[in-house]
This record gives sequence, structure tokens and C-alpha cells, in this order.
Amino acid sequence: MASPLENLENHLEMFIENVRQIRIIVSDFQPQGQNVLNQKIQSLVTGLQEIDKLKNQVDVNVPLEVFDYIDQGRNPQLYTKDCIDKALTKNEEVKGKIDSYRKFKSNLMKELDETFPTEIAKYKAIRGDE
Repeated sequence: MASPLENLENHLEMFIENVRQIRIIVSDFQPQGQNVLNQKIQSLVTGLQEIDKLKNQVDVNVPLEVFDYIDQGRNPQLYTKDCIDKALTKNEEVKGKIDSYRKFKSNLMKELDETFPTEIAKYKAIRGDE
């Protein structure tokens, strides 16, 4: 048996297909096709009802930014790529800061050791850095 998420996905795909078929029927509408159009619209309504029933079985949180991507006509899968790119950029930035602080600490300890050798030796002994 399909999982609730797969079931919802299948219903959404069928819904999208029905919308596509309605678009084709409407774009070249002929009066004799009214019954077919009515059936497709009814299946669309039924599909929406099924999707509404299934929504409570699935717990999926979608970031609001994904909807912004969709509204802008962008592929929502690009959201994930952009998030990863931002995370990598931020990671590199933070890594650079950490490296700078390590160099600063090393230089500071070196200078303090030259200026205050006794105090730094005590400090290192307390910290266990020796």
C-alpha cells in the first residue's frame, strides 16, 4: 500500500493532468465538447475533494519562500540549491573568522609570552595548554 505522501502525490499528479486536459479542451472549445468539459470539471472538483481529505494524513512543512519562488515563475527546486549555496557561503565566511581568531590568539599568546613569560606559564599550566 502506498504511503499517505505517495497517495497525495498521485492525486496531485492526476489533478494536474486534469487541469492540463481542461486547458486543451477550452483552448479549442467546440459546443459538442460541452459534456466532456463538464465531466472534466466534475473530476477536477472530485480531485480537489480527495486532495482535501488526504491533506490531514500528511505532515509536510513548506517554507514560505518556496511559494515566492513559484510566484516569481521560478522552479521551486532551486530554493534548495539556493539554500545550500547560502549555507556554503556562510560556512566559508565563518571558517575564515575562526581562522582569523585562531591566528590572533596564537599571535597574542606569543606576544604575551615574550612580554609576561611567568604569568603566561602560570596561565598555560592552569589551562593545561603545555
